[in-house]
Amino acid sequence: MKHLLKSTAAASLLLGTMSLASAQADCGIDKGRVSILSDDFEAMHVVADRAVACASDTVQITTNQTAEHKNIQVPALSAEPATYTVAIVPNNSLPPLLNEDLVRPLDALIDKFRPALQDHQLIRIDGKVMAIAFMVNTQHLWYRKDLLEAAGVEPPESYEEVLTVAAALREQGIKEYPLALNLKPGWDLGTEFLNMYQGFGGELFKDNSAEPRIDSEEGVRTLNMLKELSEYMSPEFATFDTNEVSRRWAAGELAIYNGWSSRPGGIIDPEGSSAPEVIANSAFGAAPTVAGGTTPASYLWWVGFTIARNISDEDAEASFQAMMHAISPELLETSAEQAVWLIAGYQPTAASTGAFLTVEAGAEPFPMLPYMGLLHTALSENLIEFLQGKESAEQALADATQAYRAAATEAGYLK
Repeated sequence: MKHLLKSTAAASLLLGTMSLASAQADCGIDKGRVSILSDDFEAMHVVADRAVACASDTVQITTNQTAEHKNIQVPALSAEPATYTVAIVPNNSLPPLLNEDLVRPLDALIDKFRPALQDHQLIRIDGKVMAIAFMVNTQHLWYRKDLLEAAGVEPPESYEEVLTVAAALREQGIKEYPLALNLKPGWDLGTEFLNMYQGFGGELFKDNSAEPRIDSEEGVRTLNMLKELSEYMSPEFATFDTNEVSRRWAAGELAIYNGWSSRPGGIIDPEGSSAPEVIANSAFGAAPTVAGGTTPASYLWWVGFTIARNISDEDAEASFQAMMHAISPELLETSAEQAVWLIAGYQPTAASTGAFLTVEAGAEPFPMLPYMGLLHTALSENLIEFLQGKESAEQALADATQAYRAAATEAGYLK
């Protein structure tokens, strides 16, 4: 999977030369039910809207775009029949579905409909295609070039430099709270920890086992760096998720942010809601390094679609055809700026500069381990007390370790 994601991202960003036949106006679907579960951001709206265009008198298509999709997907796809026929997932959300045998192999559908997919879009597990990737997502540096120029500083390349730039912006009265990270307790905070921990060279597990290793020197250094960064953020930083920070960025409240590559297209869109100075001066770079490291302290992710197992073959075929229409190259004619697309014909845009540079700098793919989600959840739920000054870094990591061990033991990964 590591090799697959790296080749996927690089090929998409650097090549993108193939073309596909245009989908039929009616998407070629005779009948069936299509119900799509996904995250809630602009690129997902683009994909969902294109799928919905396949609806007809005999084809019912519904969508649910919610930030809670990761919590919904397993129980929803466990139903008989599954509540959703399609789950759009990032790479960390696929293992829970695989563990419960809730998604079906797509090889037979690919053979039947023969879409001209690129090989690096095919996410194979044990030789079977279990998902089809259509975009890359990674966190990378956003910065306001006008504000940095006013402070007389260069765009930072490391988190140590981020702190220096933030101090200059505050000391010169340019921005009291120039920084943001997604530190809202839950998925966002867990992700920020894992990004930074990877940058410090921390090992997640011991000896290729499910035994955790986050209660370490690198773990303490990671939390301390997040705490230092939070001191240059609004006192409301514990409310910062992607939606909230994007809103603040668009309003011109921030100068530096390590944000998702799925968001800049909407931020710098002249037809969007961003302040004019934000549209003119938002710039994007590779995710920062930390502690003298040479690779970005940020993981790479792909986003793709899966088809539920607990549905009829008719609905599976309708869902596959609707999704192939949704991610066809015609999408690029109107929405190329909305994401770093793994779609034939895609070329890097101004909005994808940061993702391109992060890939080029050697960012690692997020681990696809069956117990990775349990560790992520444990971190998500046990670190905010440290950032709020209520307990030590050592205690926060011990709490997260204990929570993970309990969950992993219950799941059978630890004894």
